[in-house]
Formats: sequence, C-alpha cells, structure tokens
Amino acid sequence: MGAPSFEELLSSARHSAVHLEMRDGYGAEPALDAWRAGSREDLLADDPEFQQWLSLIREVTARGVVVRRARVFSVPESDYIRWEHFISDANVEAGEQIRWLPRPQATDIAFPGNDFWVIDSVKVLVLHHTGDGEPAPEYREFTDNPRIVDLCSSSFEAVWDRGVPHSEYKPS
Repeated sequence: MGAPSFEELLSSARHSAVHLEMRDGYGAEPALDAWRAGSREDLLADDPEFQQWLSLIREVTARGVVVRRARVFSVPESDYIRWEHFISDANVEAGEQIRWLPRPQATDIAFPGNDFWVIDSVKVLVLHHTGDGEPAPEYREFTDNPRIVDLCSSSFEAVWDRGVPHSEYKPS
C-alpha cells in the first residue's frame, strides 16, 4: 500500500489513532534552540506546520476519534525530550492524550524497530528517521499486515499502561 499523508491518515480514522515515539531527538528545531536559550513563550505560535497539526487534531477528536501518543525515552532526558514535554501542553489542549515512559521501565516490552501510527487497530504507518533524527519519508511503510498491526498495537498498549500521564510527568 502507498503511504498516505498524515492528514489523509488521521482524517480516515473512525475511532482511534495511536502513535508511539521512541527516539530521544527528532532533528533540528529552531524553537528548541530558543527554548535552550531560556525562552518559555509559545515558541510554536507562528509555526504554520505545528498550528496545522493542532487544527487537524482538534478536527479529528471533535469527530470522536481518540488520539493517543506515548513516548519512550532515555533518562536523564535529552534537551529535545524536555522541550517536547514543554510544547506538548498545546497537543493536549488540542485533544491528544499523551503519556511518558522512561526507557528503563520498558525493558521487557517487545517493540518494532521504528516509530509508528496505528489507525483503528487495522492499519499501521511505520515512520523511519535518519541517524540525525530527520524524517526519511521515502522509507515510510503503510501496512495492514495483521502481524505488524498486532505487534505495534500490543507494544503501544504496554507503554500506555505503564506510562505517566502528561500532566503528571515532570522531566528532570
């Protein structure tokens, strides 16, 4: 199957969309640099891509689709993960549910090798990244293979069950 855009993928969801992130960084972000320099303002208010994402999440969740994101990360957290926690308040306000799981608490969970989205428990979009954390869209995979759907779904649910809700997790 060809890989749809995020907008197409989420717009097709009828009841659920879950996303597992397992990297400690995701490429260059000018807003991260400003955060590192001490800025705690809404660093992404003028970022059209981020604002478009939030609009999409509001639209999808308004239709009743439950959108959950879980993050598995190293400790102590990287600057990227601490910054991501800071900006994730906007995602939660838009309707995403987010949980955080420190990597030492995930040792016994079987994971696929990449980040992914599972839509309606029947489709998976596998996301690949370069060594520097940049997206590698030419390697995105979209599948309805039951074995892959089951692995991704079960690993996400295991992380979700152990994860700390966004409002309760306090990075170091």
